[in-house]
Amino acid sequence: MTFLDMTRQRFSVRKFSPDPVEPERLDRILEAARNAPTAHNNQPQRIFVMQSPEAIAIVDACTRGRFGAPVVLILCYDAKESWKRKDGYDSGEVDLGIVGTHIMFEAVEQGLGTCWVAMFNPEEVRRRLELADSIIPVAVMPVGHPAPDAEPYLFHDQRRLLADTVIRK
Repeated sequence: MTFLDMTRQRFSVRKFSPDPVEPERLDRILEAARNAPTAHNNQPQRIFVMQSPEAIAIVDACTRGRFGAPVVLILCYDAKESWKRKDGYDSGEVDLGIVGTHIMFEAVEQGLGTCWVAMFNPEEVRRRLELADSIIPVAVMPVGHPAPDAEPYLFHDQRRLLADTVIRK
C-alpha cells in the first residue's frame, strides 16, 4: 500500500475488539512517535500508555471515548520543554499533532486502528495521573484491533476539492 492509499483508507475507529495489542506492535507505534519531528527537536511529548485494568479505569473516568480499546495513549507535552516563539506561541500542541499522526499511520501499518479523541476531561486526567503543572494533556488515543463491524464515519470519504482548501500564489 502506498502512503497516499494509507491516508485514504485510515479512519477513526470507534469500535474495537477486546483482543490485546501485541507488545511488538505497540513498541513499533511508540517508536514512530519517538521519530516524529518536533520544533527545534525539543521532543516535549509525554505519552502515557494506559493498558492495565487500573489504567483503563482511569481512562474511563476521564472520557467516554475509549470505544472498548485495550490500550489508550494519553498524549501530553511538557510546557517546560516545548519550543516558544518570541511572541509567546507554544509549539507543544502542534508537536503533539505530528506525534499523533505518526502514531495513527504506524498503527495502520501494524493492522491496528486509532481515534484522536479530544473529548476528555483534562483536569481529571491531571488529577488521576498526578501530572506536574507543566504537563499538558492534549488528546486521548485508543489503540487496538478494529472490531469486525467497525466502519468509517458516514462522511469519511467526502473531501473538499483541493481548490477549496489550497491557495496557490
